[in-house]
Amino acid sequence: MERVICLVLGYVFGLFQTSYIYGKFKHVDIREYGSGNAGTTNAMRTLGRKAGVITYIGDCLKAIICSFLVCFIFKDRVDQGMLVVLRMYAGVGVMLGHIFPFYMGFKGGKGIAAASGVVISLFDFKIIVIELLLFIAVVKISRYVSLGSLTITLAFLIEMIVFNELHILGFFNNTYVPAPEKYELYLVILFIVAIAWYKHKANIKRLLNGTESKIKDKKSKNAKTE
Repeated sequence: MERVICLVLGYVFGLFQTSYIYGKFKHVDIREYGSGNAGTTNAMRTLGRKAGVITYIGDCLKAIICSFLVCFIFKDRVDQGMLVVLRMYAGVGVMLGHIFPFYMGFKGGKGIAAASGVVISLFDFKIIVIELLLFIAVVKISRYVSLGSLTITLAFLIEMIVFNELHILGFFNNTYVPAPEKYELYLVILFIVAIAWYKHKANIKRLLNGTESKIKDKKSKNAKTE
């Protein structure tokens, strides 16, 4: 029952579509411009850098706030390991609400900003730093935002598994989840990765074909990236 509550709660938080709301204030429906995606990159390309920053912060914060709420509700009802799992369920809900908002015809963003909020909400400094540096490095080298996004989602799964297992060897890890809950945690995070990669399937195809839009590439400004 706790898992269902977290999923539903997350979905409700995910419905807060920052770019869509911001665009309405500017008398623009973000879905009718650029890639048609209600995400950070399309907001930046369509409405400017300020819009992109606001969109990212808003979409990221909704995951963080939802995680805090889950902690408040369940901190005295479940053990610490299970609480981490429940926060990941809430993260899944946030991503689903962001990607498939019912009031927008189930057409939202691609969930990367929301996913980064899920990562940040764990407040595991080493994971946050690795994710940030990895994203910057991949985008700096490749100039593909989509490749950076795909890389950090997969890296998050690897990091959580590696650091969780290294805890057995005595390494500090404030997100440690023991067995059997840890296997459920890995599956939930795998689902988060799968959602993100599914929503980027068109980007993946263009990356493989060498036709993906690069940052600062004005000729490809209207390419369908997040």
